[in-house]
Amino acid sequence: MSISFFSQENSINNIEIEGTKKTKKVFLKSLLSFKKGDVLDSTSLDNDIVLLKRLPAISNAYYNVYYSDNKECRVSIVIEENYTIIPEINLWTTTNKQFSYKIGLYDYNLLGRNIVLGGFYQNNGFDSYGINFRAPNLFSKKWGLALNHQNWKSEEPLYFGNQSANYLYNNISFEVLGLYQFNLKNEINFGVNVFSEKYQYLSGATDASIPQSLDLDKTLFKLLYSYDSLDYFYQYVSGFKSVLYTQFVTSNNQFQSDFFIAWNDFFYFKRIGEKGNWANRLRFGLSSNEETPFAPFALDNNVNLRGVGILVDRGTGVIVLNSEYRYTVYDKKWLAIQTNIFSDFGSWRNPGGSLNDFVQSENIRIYSGVGLRFISKKIYNATFRIDYGFSVLNRKNNSNGGFVFGIGQYF
Repeated sequence: MSISFFSQENSINNIEIEGTKKTKKVFLKSLLSFKKGDVLDSTSLDNDIVLLKRLPAISNAYYNVYYSDNKECRVSIVIEENYTIIPEINLWTTTNKQFSYKIGLYDYNLLGRNIVLGGFYQNNGFDSYGINFRAPNLFSKKWGLALNHQNWKSEEPLYFGNQSANYLYNNISFEVLGLYQFNLKNEINFGVNVFSEKYQYLSGATDASIPQSLDLDKTLFKLLYSYDSLDYFYQYVSGFKSVLYTQFVTSNNQFQSDFFIAWNDFFYFKRIGEKGNWANRLRFGLSSNEETPFAPFALDNNVNLRGVGILVDRGTGVIVLNSEYRYTVYDKKWLAIQTNIFSDFGSWRNPGGSLNDFVQSENIRIYSGVGLRFISKKIYNATFRIDYGFSVLNRKNNSNGGFVFGIGQYF
């Protein structure tokens, strides 16, 4: 809600921020496009409200304008805050029946200044951990910094020919990113990630051309460009967003050459009636096209196709379309419940293959299903989701389907 019936001649004599608990008012004022003494502009004020609603700390925001007789006005911005210190708990079993868990804690509004700090510990038969720091407005309204460190271990299947083998994969990385916001809709992240990768054979098929152990030191240069025109109203989203990811990886070893990878995610959301929300994500990506079992694009339950299974295939190119209709069946002050129906379509380019692989029937997967969302309207990203997806194309190598659990919307 906003009151915007005003003349361009009205000047602002005071700016008030109401409803804040943890978030610093001086920080929020630093993000606004206007200050005391400026002429009131409805477009700038509406854009500022959109910006504030994108912050993890804010579940909703609106403004009121109060006029005086001397062509001056007072702007009051009303904030509804999220709770932003969030524990992370995940439990699951792997394909080898290993009980696994992940626990973590993140503050998405550290010091009341939109700073994210947190970390996690994971045990899936192996010990992993990560530490993350992200401050989009650390240096100014436009400039920020992100620092990440991770020591990740997992058992992963690698595919070559009609055979597969299980390897212990270990990635130890240190990353530094610069964050720059051109304006409300355009942002870039850029930087470097220095990491080591280790592969150790565990079980399955072997091949003379595939080493049973690898220890690689690599450097990754990263650039991310985001165009974001999304508008949020609690659990509802509308608008368009595009995120381009580009990475160039250098490695001094005989088994893997330098390679380039890029993919773009396109999002489109539309409100349908009072309680409906149509959500779509289209991903297209390509990488250097080497014939290797270590291809970067994975076919996986938790990433692209709900019901397909965990790390069931890899490729050097990907096209994925996820589309779902969300409908709110319960909506109170602190809790909303959504149902959804979805279809996930995907196709892959085989390692060393051609672009024609995308239209080959054996590379195409289609899964559909239904899901349920439990959404806290007062805690940031506190959406528990459960989906059941089943294969529309009943091929021999397709999974029959299965449940997918997670925190946050699927996309």
